[in-house]
This record gives sequence, structure tokens and C-alpha cells, in this order.
Amino acid sequence: QVQVVESGGGSVQVGGSLRLSCTISGRTFTMPIMGWFRQAPGKERLFVAAISADGSNSNYADSVKGRFIMSRDNANNTAVLHMNSLQPEDTAVYYCATRGLATALETSPNKYYYWGQGTQVTVSS
Repeated sequence: QVQVVESGGGSVQVGGSLRLSCTISGRTFTMPIMGWFRQAPGKERLFVAAISADGSNSNYADSVKGRFIMSRDNANNTAVLHMNSLQPEDTAVYYCATRGLATALETSPNKYYYWGQGTQVTVSS
């Protein structure tokens, strides 16, 4: 059984920053791919970022490139999403997910098998 737990959401003003954390437990090996997605009310769940097992490769949605940075700490089975220059359109529930043993940096949520419960991010002007 794999558990995925996000933390760090909250409210921030336009231009501010937030740091989201994701911790995976329940398995003894490192999940190769960890990803972040977000879902605004009434909208579909969208890809935000993904990172490879050793952290050397990452992929970002165009909407967050240059503003968000994803990193990971394999010793603690944790991934972090640093969000800077936040805008109202970044408001959403943010979900962390992993693909199990698969190794491609997929952007479709259908390719991810284990999900957290989500954490709310609200950006106000």
C-alpha cells in the first residue's frame, strides 16, 4: 500500500510564493517519477510538473515554467514544489502523484497510479 500526503498549501497574495511538500510512504524503494497536478473548481485536473528518480530530469507545464521548481529528497521520499510569482490563475487544489515503477515523465493524470488527497492553494489580488 502506497500513501501519498501533500502539505504546504494556503493563501497568498499575487506575486507571493508557496512551498508544497509531498511525502510517499508504504514502500521501501524510491518511486521513479513524482508529479504535481492541479484542479480548479469545475475544471479538469492538469499537469504541473514531474521529476525523475534522481532529480536530473524534470518537466513543467508551459503555464508554470520559470515560476515553479520541483525538487526531491529521496532519502526522505519527499518531493517539493516551489511556487513563485503566484497569480490568481494558479488557484486550485494541488495533488501529488506517483507512477509506481514506471519511468517516463508523463503529463497525463491517467498515467499516475497513486494520489494524495490534495492541498488548496489560493492566490488573491
